[in-house]
Amino acid sequence: MEAVKAHPSNPARAKGEKREKKLLMGNEAIAYGALESGVAFATGYPGTPSTEVIETIARLNPKVFAEWAPNEKVALEEAAGVAYTGLRTLVTMKCVGLNVAADPLMSLAYSGVEGGMVILVADDPGPHTSQTEQDDRYYGKISLLPVLEPADPQEAHDLIKYAYELSEKYKVPVIFRTTTRVNHTTADVEVGEFVELDREPVFKKDIERYVRASMEGNKKRHRWLNETLAKIEEEFNSMPFNRVEGKEDAKIGIIVEGAPYNYVREVIPKLNADFKVLKLSTPHPLPKKLVTDFLKTVDYAIVVEDGAPFLEEEVKIAAYEAGLNVPIYGKRTGHFPLEGELTPSLVRNALLRLLGEEGETYEKPEEVKFAESLAPKRPPVMCPGCPHRGSYRAALDALRDLKLGRYKIPIHGDIGCYALSLLPPLEAIWTEYVMGASISLANGQSVVMNKKIIATIGDSTFFHNGIQPLVDAVYKNLNVLVMILDNRTTAMTGHQPHPGTGGSETGRKFNEIDIEALVKALG
Repeated sequence: MEAVKAHPSNPARAKGEKREKKLLMGNEAIAYGALESGVAFATGYPGTPSTEVIETIARLNPKVFAEWAPNEKVALEEAAGVAYTGLRTLVTMKCVGLNVAADPLMSLAYSGVEGGMVILVADDPGPHTSQTEQDDRYYGKISLLPVLEPADPQEAHDLIKYAYELSEKYKVPVIFRTTTRVNHTTADVEVGEFVELDREPVFKKDIERYVRASMEGNKKRHRWLNETLAKIEEEFNSMPFNRVEGKEDAKIGIIVEGAPYNYVREVIPKLNADFKVLKLSTPHPLPKKLVTDFLKTVDYAIVVEDGAPFLEEEVKIAAYEAGLNVPIYGKRTGHFPLEGELTPSLVRNALLRLLGEEGETYEKPEEVKFAESLAPKRPPVMCPGCPHRGSYRAALDALRDLKLGRYKIPIHGDIGCYALSLLPPLEAIWTEYVMGASISLANGQSVVMNKKIIATIGDSTFFHNGIQPLVDAVYKNLNVLVMILDNRTTAMTGHQPHPGTGGSETGRKFNEIDIEALVKALG
């Protein structure tokens, strides 16, 4: 059956729909929301903090094609192909994954979609498990696509259902930005019934829309995208996930987005002042009328957000264009740090500073300091029985036997558990950069250093982005030694299957790609 239309009071909750409360992680809540929206195809590449979304969909409804792709670019393109046919799709990735998928993202924005398409990008302020703290809201601005961000697991569940309706209404993919605190927080979530849409996949030939070789056609699609974004902004001005809270006559404004909304709610009752809060779930396009109407009612405002000062910049632009002289504070004014994630104490101190009061510094009790001094330090280590231990030991022993020493031949690492080889007792790798870069770095250095360079890369990472640099090494006859550390799983993110395993998240029968045969075929 087709999805039940949402009740106007909340776009996520259909009138008469059966509801049930469950204790869910944010990622699980997102998966429930996607299944309640009738998602037919879900894919991505494993990456903390996004991984559990695909795993949950596969567990709850194996009829949905919920399987991992070799990398995020392939995942986005495959999902786009499905969305062109009118079916609903979901793509998941961690923050840096959108860098890999950025090329098709830009062209997909021009083509648009028929079926609802949501691109979940899990940012990692902190960072907790990522190379960078990049803020993927900027990709929404670059690609001219809408960006939504939830504040907690319940809103993540509800908001992704709205995202599918929004995507189909305006025929554009929607970027769904989350952060680690939302992805991995557990809470009571009210969920509904799973929906299976009664749709036949149909793809209609439309050269101007789907072929980017026409320069005149590209200009027309760009104009269409700009016009569509303006319509979406108008809708965001009145959508129920954006709302004003607090005392109506309060003169201190707080504009907040995402997980920090919970910190604002926690700290303001403890402060001796009245605040008015504009809670936003739509950083792009910014609902300018809603924001400027709010700013007109306050003497000054502070923007509270995780990541870069994206929202602060957008609010300041909107205020300037509306001719408002309301002081606006945030990360750019030093009220919040530009690095790391926000905490309730950081929000409290920023609001105290706004009130002209001293902030508070947390000091550990002496008893805690003493207990910590007694506890032995335990840095992360490779798991017992991990084959990577022996692989790096063999490489180091070979260098010693050749009298090359530990510091004469660079050993490049890659993304995966084996990055822990940088720590004692191995202290093997010199770099750990981005997926597949071990081989590319070795390629470049082998040219200018005139000696053999070693690259080490895991099996899943090799399929993700390691094949092309290996092709280049063979093509250019470069002096590199590539060690593919094949432990037959994507281990670091929870043992997901990849093309070299032949495994499937839902039990489907796939082919196993032989890494050795693949490498031999390169010559």
